[in-house]
Amino acid sequence: MKLAAVVLVLSATPALASGLPPDLAKAVDAYRQATLHNDIPALANLVTDDFLLVNSNASVEDKRQFLADFNLPGFKIDGYTVEQRVEKAWGDAAVQGGLLHLSWAQDGKHQTRTLRIAYVWQKRDGHWRATYAQVTRAPD
Repeated sequence: MKLAAVVLVLSATPALASGLPPDLAKAVDAYRQATLHNDIPALANLVTDDFLLVNSNASVEDKRQFLADFNLPGFKIDGYTVEQRVEKAWGDAAVQGGLLHLSWAQDGKHQTRTLRIAYVWQKRDGHWRATYAQVTRAPD
């Protein structure tokens, strides 16, 4: 799985102590749960059809590519913490991110990374969905 896709998935922080609107906090928590359980159908409903992810290596993934990463054999997120959270909402748009400490298993190997993540949520047709994300690898 591409590291940036893992990061995006995990960038969704728990709704606890969130400064986000309640319906967005609920969507963020659903997104988090879907990533922890590799729930591709749920993730497909939580990102827009025109979703774009800019990976830490500057490559770009669309929705189809992003979702395919979750179907890779042996991929499992161990857990994570997000520090230095950024949560800003303006009407039907929001930015969310922070410093992410990520841990996961893939291809029989355990890996960890620290990343700075940011992504944009948009409310369309009454539902919050992630529409853009960008990942930057932080120094160890």
